[in-house]
Amino acid sequence: METNPVLLLINPWIYDVAAYDFFARPLGLLYLASFLSSRGYKVHFLDCLDTPHARHGAFGTGRYPKEILPTPPALLGVPRRYGRYGSSEADFQARLTAVPRPDAILVTSLMTYWYPGVQAAIRLARVQFPGVPVILGGIYASLCPEHAREHSGADVVISGPGEEDIFPQLAALGLPAPQGGPEGPPLSLDDLPYPALHLLSHLSYLPLLTSRGCPLDCDYCASRQLQPQFRRRRPLAVVEEIAYWQERLGLTDVAFYDDALLLDADRHLLVILEELSRRGLVCRCHTPNGLHARYITQEVAGWLKRAQFATLRLGVETTALGSARLDHKLQAGELEAALAYLQEAGFRREEIGVYLLLGLPEQDEEEVITSIRRVKELGATPVLALYSPIPGTALWPRAVASCRFDLQSDPLYHNNSLFPCWPQFSWERYTHLKRLAAA
Repeated sequence: METNPVLLLINPWIYDVAAYDFFARPLGLLYLASFLSSRGYKVHFLDCLDTPHARHGAFGTGRYPKEILPTPPALLGVPRRYGRYGSSEADFQARLTAVPRPDAILVTSLMTYWYPGVQAAIRLARVQFPGVPVILGGIYASLCPEHAREHSGADVVISGPGEEDIFPQLAALGLPAPQGGPEGPPLSLDDLPYPALHLLSHLSYLPLLTSRGCPLDCDYCASRQLQPQFRRRRPLAVVEEIAYWQERLGLTDVAFYDDALLLDADRHLLVILEELSRRGLVCRCHTPNGLHARYITQEVAGWLKRAQFATLRLGVETTALGSARLDHKLQAGELEAALAYLQEAGFRREEIGVYLLLGLPEQDEEEVITSIRRVKELGATPVLALYSPIPGTALWPRAVASCRFDLQSDPLYHNNSLFPCWPQFSWERYTHLKRLAAA
């Protein structure tokens, strides 16, 4: 009697000098888990980052547990201690022993410079399950596929959305879908089953995607590489998912993971918020990925307030206009109008965070100082986001040319804590900018 193939899905550790859980859950892997389960595979799930945090922040965010490790040579100049964030290695090994021998192991990946965590998870999984094939996907695998093939320890590396290629890869390993049904990717996002949130043990909010991708093509962003098409779910389907999880898990907080949540808001987000209100579904919402300021109208701001958006982040990157910008996010007067609408709706300064990129190639320090001061003048809170050079983006060649490290030799040099593309970098200057933003 044949049994359904068994798959082990792993979200590996973060290896870095700094990491903070700001509404971070492996939503892509959870979608893949439910998708594979719906096709008949038996799925087991291990998340190295699903731990009680050492310090609890607002709404379930906080600091991951950290174990100090030897600093790799590439990061020796960073005055912070390198380490493994998440569960202990012993805990991971113990959880591996509780899993029946799988037919294949699927591992995801996040930041390119976190690949040592991927290597460690694969190495330990192979010790426990020798001979079991390992498939690697996710961000690192998509942006640095050749490096991943050579150094990750995986047998197969998949680039792009996992649902697109997973069935051919499993079939090549002799593991076709047991149902004998369709093995192709979903036709739309609404064809995907809800993510397997029940597999997480420490969940205080609902991680939610109403779309994938972004129609913009900013020079520093990899969204187009990771999701070549901008696709959206039906607004009412999103409401149904929120209602589903509220009933089963009792979750009130909702973190939107979209890259372009406000695009065409009157036909998408506002429809969602209006329907939630009509049904009496009470949520408290968060936008960790950032909103486009140009789409914040008076009506949008009013709905954001009525829908209890508690964590607002705007992806502004710089207040400079014209040729100084590396994107098409902002034109004259749009940031001022957006912040005025949000304040008129009742949002306070501390509730409105404005992301400003720091460490871009050829970036003038005065531009950053001007942006920080301008955001504060407008009644919002500047939030410094450190630039990480990303292979394949339009800015990558300039990053390589301006970097004081060999960016192409090792993804560890992509680490934003190195400020790899800021020629005038010093820790004193960075500390000064942080204090200016926090003052």
